[in-house]
Amino acid sequence: MRIARRSRLGSFTAKDGTFLLDGAEFQLISGAIHYFRVPRAYWRDRLEKLIALGCNAVETYIPWNLHEPRPGVYDFKDCLDVEAFLGLAAAMGLEAIVRPSPYICAELEFGGQPWWLLKDPLLRVRTTEPTYRDAVRRYYRELIPRLAKLQRSRGGPIIACQIENEYGYYGNDKEYLAFIKDELERNGIDALLFTTDGPWGEALESGSLEGVLAGGSFGSGAPEHFVKMKALRPADPFFCSEFWMGWFDAWGDEHHARDPKDAAASLDEILERGHVNLYMFHGGTNFGFTSGANHYEELKPDVTSYDYDAPLSECGDITPKYLAFREVIRERAKDPALKARLSAPLDESKLGAEISKKAFGTLAIDRSVSLEAALEGISSPRVGKRPLGMEEMDQGYGYVLYRCRIAGPKKVERFVLWNCHDRAVVYVNGLVAAAQVGNEIGSPMSLDLPLPENGVDILVENQGRVNFGEKMNDQRKGILGAVVFDKHAHSEIESWPLPLDDLSGLPWDAGFRAGTAAFHHASFDYEKRAGVFHDSFLSLTGWGKGVAWINGFNLGRFWSLGPQRSLYLPGPLLEDGRNDIVLFETEGRAAGTIELTDRPGLG
Repeated sequence: MRIARRSRLGSFTAKDGTFLLDGAEFQLISGAIHYFRVPRAYWRDRLEKLIALGCNAVETYIPWNLHEPRPGVYDFKDCLDVEAFLGLAAAMGLEAIVRPSPYICAELEFGGQPWWLLKDPLLRVRTTEPTYRDAVRRYYRELIPRLAKLQRSRGGPIIACQIENEYGYYGNDKEYLAFIKDELERNGIDALLFTTDGPWGEALESGSLEGVLAGGSFGSGAPEHFVKMKALRPADPFFCSEFWMGWFDAWGDEHHARDPKDAAASLDEILERGHVNLYMFHGGTNFGFTSGANHYEELKPDVTSYDYDAPLSECGDITPKYLAFREVIRERAKDPALKARLSAPLDESKLGAEISKKAFGTLAIDRSVSLEAALEGISSPRVGKRPLGMEEMDQGYGYVLYRCRIAGPKKVERFVLWNCHDRAVVYVNGLVAAAQVGNEIGSPMSLDLPLPENGVDILVENQGRVNFGEKMNDQRKGILGAVVFDKHAHSEIESWPLPLDDLSGLPWDAGFRAGTAAFHHASFDYEKRAGVFHDSFLSLTGWGKGVAWINGFNLGRFWSLGPQRSLYLPGPLLEDGRNDIVLFETEGRAAGTIELTDRPGLG
């Protein structure tokens, strides 16, 4: 379903408690789609379904860490081509809201901030401290002009731009907020500016800026929040800039789902009083190592799926929540043309791309190589008197293997990993001996060393830097302290960086031992047709923990802990002919087969 593009040169403003589009009252009904979490071939499909729901705008965060993976090195290609995404939205008749603040949260690694900021041990994020300030300025000089030319005032779709994201839960430095506002305007932003904060306690006051629209983030309680937000800003439109109709999942927790009727009732309360942005309309996937984490009492890394229990599922399916929301929007729509369009029954056959689910069946693992045998083919060590942290080795994501040589035979009564982040698997002579994660790390362990000369390896995983709260300045990964054997810090340690961004050097014939951390390979054939896509789901029943790739593309993390039981494999990632799947499994738990099913495994 597409809406013809009209001439866009005009304005979008907030006045007397309402939004005005080119001077006429406008009811903003937006939905969030993160272009970077969706294969580019599926952008149109997701946007068409957004329009069919009744939305007139699309909202997206813009992730600094993905667009500037190295200082001064920028990436706006393929699914990171934000200009193409916004241009497509405009061509389909949608307005656009952009949220390019340096910090976005979004359950994304480090809240969307680049890992390399942490190479400066004195840096403090979300401040006007010079190192952070200068990095933001450089990034904005590259990013913001790309957005400025797409504003409504210049004929583009962008009607609003966020200054900062839930800053009221982090600080109250108005000088910092003013700095971000000034940088946006200096680089060409003249669209309506807003902030987003929860309407609880002092968050709304702390995160807002005088003269800038204050948006609210919440999932229920609109009548109460309306009163609080109007008391703070009586002239502002009531805008729920993040309506949480679902939630994200963490490893080891249950899958979060919200009853569609309950969510629809909350949406009705919002639209009765004002305007909304659905967070998320379509969540997508935390491909690769992009998922973040939260840390309150304990570390909670986020799963690979960002389904979010959204109206449109991770793989783009229309859900009961979608249909319930469509009814609410039809009832509350002020635009007669939209109300009439939504009165017609939804015909899913006329929506989106030609996408179907395909079960490719059970695949046998045909090659395996243990990490200990493959190590020299994919990494090289840094040898020193202490372990090196990940950032210290100019590494952002993945793993680090620390290797020690210890004489025996003997039993180490007190083995301690001091200041280690986030999860560690300990191997003695290649076999799994222990594992610690989060708050467990640092607790003493005992190790049996049975040989005259023993190899003790510690594989440390970055499970995703914290994306929310005060711990963001303490997110350096690896072993930052020492490896302690019976009260003494061990020297002569090899630090092997394992970003796993290039597996072409894997020596598959180097040797494999069962029970070890290892790489595993399987393949299947596929006949590709232009414009036709077959999605699948990689089920890893019987496997432990690790990462999976399809044709060199990192699908994300898996873990038997759940609640996610399979990885989404979008059809655009499949190639004509042979398709190669590689798994890196760290617990020594390999099932010998994998399965490609036509059903997602979540919950």
